[in-house]
Amino acid sequence: MVMNGDLLWHNTLWFGAHEDAVTAGRRGSQEMDFGPTLAALKGVVAGADLAICHNEVPTAPPGGPYHSYPAFSAPPQTLRAVKDLGYDLCTTASNHSLDQGYDGLKRTLDQMDALGLQHVGTARSAREADTPVIHTTPGGVRIAVVEGAYGTNGIPVPATRLWVWAGIEQASLLRRARAARQAGAEIVLVAVHGGDEYRAQPNQQQRALAEALTASDDVDLVYGHHVHVVQPITRVNGKWVVYGLGNLVAQHLTSVPRAQEGITTRFTFVQGPTGRFTVGTAEYFPTLTTHYSPGAPARVLLVNQQLKAGFDDRERLVQARAHTAESVNLLTANKGLTQR
Repeated sequence: MVMNGDLLWHNTLWFGAHEDAVTAGRRGSQEMDFGPTLAALKGVVAGADLAICHNEVPTAPPGGPYHSYPAFSAPPQTLRAVKDLGYDLCTTASNHSLDQGYDGLKRTLDQMDALGLQHVGTARSAREADTPVIHTTPGGVRIAVVEGAYGTNGIPVPATRLWVWAGIEQASLLRRARAARQAGAEIVLVAVHGGDEYRAQPNQQQRALAEALTASDDVDLVYGHHVHVVQPITRVNGKWVVYGLGNLVAQHLTSVPRAQEGITTRFTFVQGPTGRFTVGTAEYFPTLTTHYSPGAPARVLLVNQQLKAGFDDRERLVQARAHTAESVNLLTANKGLTQR
């Protein structure tokens, strides 16, 4: 299974997607093609039994209006690109989930349903919130994903709809993991949207959650996003924890270069003689998102692939790989982890 970090659709990404659509011969003012932005990941994502993205922000109605930071409302064409790349499921609980209120949250989930994208973390009803989200792989393995986020940027969760958004309270995450296992999940992943932005070291809350979650027999792997930079990959209680995947796609200030770097992780599970699944191989792919400029739309690059291909800005790629390796290895209990 493959997991990436934040899909944070800043406005310059829309500008580039419009340029890509024009290049492809679609010249309407609302035409956007986000496929080229993500295309380099196709082989990794499409080849997974389960590929999970983090859809950080709500999407707008077709034609907009669209909004960038701080209250996002992204073009719905972003979801089409995610689906076409090969993602099966996206986590949706974040600090931006309620940027466009309940209506924006509901619209986003409706659009994902229409594309056949599973989602977890936000909900349109109490029943939906309480129903475990389980993906069945082509081989018949049932994998559940549980997710929650630390907050909503000060936007109140509607008092009459507290189920609309999932938090990261330890008891809640453990309860939901148990419910997923009882519903038939053979593998349970827990995603945590939290941590201190732009800090490579996990904070105390992240560490405490990792400790509690991995101590549960109901949880097989823990991973996180939100901080916009790569954080360590390690083992806690013998289980893999990815504290922070960094950004997959975003356009932060160039003064924060690590926010353009991320990792795509790939964990291969194997079934033991008791029937229990455990991680057999753990891998990560360093990524780098280029900055948009007019005539040069942003691209997500697989760092090592681009180094082999002779990408022009070799120095920046080498820097991204070094940054990533440094952050991934801040905590040393990760023997067997391979960079790809």
